Amino acid sequence: MTSAYFTNPIVFLIQTLLGLFTAVVLLRFLLQWLRADFYNPVSQFVVKVTTPALRPLRRLIPGSAGLDLAALVLAWLVKGLELGIVALILHPGVNPLGAPAWALPELVDLMIDIFLFIIIVRVIMSWLNPDPHHSHPLTSLLDSLTEPIMRPARRLLPPTGGLDLSPVLVVIGLVLLKMLLIPPLNLVTGNPF
Repeated sequence: MTSAYFTNPIVFLIQTLLGLFTAVVLLRFLLQWLRADFYNPVSQFVVKVTTPALRPLRRLIPGSAGLDLAALVLAWLVKGLELGIVALILHPGVNPLGAPAWALPELVDLMIDIFLFIIIVRVIMSWLNPDPHHSHPLTSLLDSLTEPIMRPARRLLPPTGGLDLSPVLVVIGLVLLKMLLIPPLNLVTGNPF
């Protein structure tokens, strides 16, 4: 009882702080990969938060084919650090040196969650402000991040009667992808989480 009283808040803080930073780094990777607007206020925030940690890595890991590989490596390292620390606290019998391998399915899971979150926010914002000519700066950023996966879904399920159901199709596809991809990855990497 007493140990859980102290360890639960510590684990929560570690997972929250390192998890949020990992998500922001992955978002930076996505912003560059999908060629989102660099001058958008959200993009600028993401760049300012991640640049100090990415600058030294960029000297060692250059980008390739339009991909910010240093951002992917940083996300992997931070997620591995988070999982290693949490394993030491919650699972003393587990070897924390497996954390870099455990981080791989966790990053895939987080990437899918980011897309799910962005799609849901995009749908809600389209309900609140359906006029694309007077949209919030966040709207154009969300559009540029989600359009590559929304476009094929819109071809399969075109808008009918002014109602676009393609986000539902994409969300179903992403959840199915998580259900089919993450468990085998966890099994292969021995992820205890």
